[in-house]
Amino acid sequence: MIVPFSVSDFIDRAVQVYGERVGAVDEPTQPAPALGNERGELTYAEIGALARRQAAKLDELGIGVGDRVAVVSHNSSRLLTSFFGVSGSGRVLVPVNFRLRPDEVRYIVEHSGARVLIVDPELDEELKDVTAEHRFVIGDDDNLYAAPPEEGGAEPQAWEPDENATACINYTSGTTARPKGVQITHRNIWVNAVTFAMHAAVTDRDVYLHTLPMFHANGWGMPFAMTGLGVKQVVIRKIDGAEILRRVQEHGITVMCAAPAVAAAVLDAAQDWEGEIPGRDKVRIIMAGAPPPTKTVVRVQEELGWEFIQIYGLTETSPLLTINRGRAEWDDLSPDERAQKLVRAGAPALGVRLRTDDSPEGAGEVLAQSNVVLAGYWEQPEETEKALGDGWFHTGDGGVIGDDGYLTIQDRKKDVIITGGENVSSIEVEDVLFSHPAVAEVAVIGVPSEKWGETIKALVVLAEGSEVTEAELIAWCKDKAAGYKAPTSIEFREVLARTATGKLQKFKLRAEYWKDRDRQVN
Repeated sequence: MIVPFSVSDFIDRAVQVYGERVGAVDEPTQPAPALGNERGELTYAEIGALARRQAAKLDELGIGVGDRVAVVSHNSSRLLTSFFGVSGSGRVLVPVNFRLRPDEVRYIVEHSGARVLIVDPELDEELKDVTAEHRFVIGDDDNLYAAPPEEGGAEPQAWEPDENATACINYTSGTTARPKGVQITHRNIWVNAVTFAMHAAVTDRDVYLHTLPMFHANGWGMPFAMTGLGVKQVVIRKIDGAEILRRVQEHGITVMCAAPAVAAAVLDAAQDWEGEIPGRDKVRIIMAGAPPPTKTVVRVQEELGWEFIQIYGLTETSPLLTINRGRAEWDDLSPDERAQKLVRAGAPALGVRLRTDDSPEGAGEVLAQSNVVLAGYWEQPEETEKALGDGWFHTGDGGVIGDDGYLTIQDRKKDVIITGGENVSSIEVEDVLFSHPAVAEVAVIGVPSEKWGETIKALVVLAEGSEVTEAELIAWCKDKAAGYKAPTSIEFREVLARTATGKLQKFKLRAEYWKDRDRQVN
């Protein structure tokens, strides 16, 4: 017997088994509280009902199976619900990074062909010129959701699940200046969520904190995994180390996912925390985006008393490829020795096959096969062929697989910088800098950062007779692209070394900043 996997499986189980349990706790200051609920709480039964009403509203609007619905929102119970109201009813959810500029959001909405655009109230004014066939603001319930069945509203039309259908399109910065739309299927989501929950040992006794943006690779699949297991999910909209500690204390948080910068913020806040650090010996913090320094791992375990877990993956892999969690064999190691083992990317998750390409053209590139690998890039067949053409997904990361099966990422072969957990195309930043009349040549590279993992540095050659300051160029970038894509530093050079054919060799430009380090990425 084969029963097709569906996103709706997770919410259906939550409603049936944990219907009366609180499923989501929204921000106390959420601009659009959960369905007008003054408690800021929704039970799983309420989340399920709201998702069905959203699907019924899409029926009313004539939004069919496979049509795209874009949502630009901070973390919220409404966005959480949309994973089920949109994807769970056969439509395609397009979660958009709320930190992007309006022109960047417009590109994604138009490229995805989204017929519906849903915008967070805080972003409504900023995105007033970004629209679609139907545009709604979160909180406008009469337009976003059909009336409840008990008030005469219709039940949503039935959808026959197709596990190979696209459930979400997640846009990610890549080796081109324009983002690519990663098509994630119901099967991808299902396998990732279940596998991740198993490796992280999630149970219905856990309490999850959404420190990770839900738009980011669908919150790494945690909205699905946690829902299916009836886990209470606490929403946080804006990251603040002290606020995270308060949430851990107030709600009994036991697990969260985060980029290393979030851990750094919590460690900083812990220095001024009065009393015992909450969550000691209870919290598991799962990190990815960039492996933190070993001293950060030690501090998380010693100062916070939290368990450190690291994963490696990409938006294109739903994202889980590897996981690195402390093993019984490491229990007697010193904190430093254990941390050295934990900063590796990890061992393949169940069902993942990894190898490295040792051909001269792609020495050491990490290749993967798994049920979590994307179906393709939306409307970009050439990019899809490049990534998947030989039956393996090409990650663009250079790494080494040890005899014990653990992967260590050592270099990045694609022009992407990962800073604070966000992917930034160096080509995109170069394009912005090139548009300044004073810039003749530019190379953008990632350099080490204790706080952000990597940070963006631009090496600039000025046009003859031109003058411009570092601050002016950084401001130029912030004016023309999302703030997190702007360089944090700029060095002016007389010349940028090139090959005989005129090609920049970025690995040589990066070398001076990464010398004396085992890895060429953080």
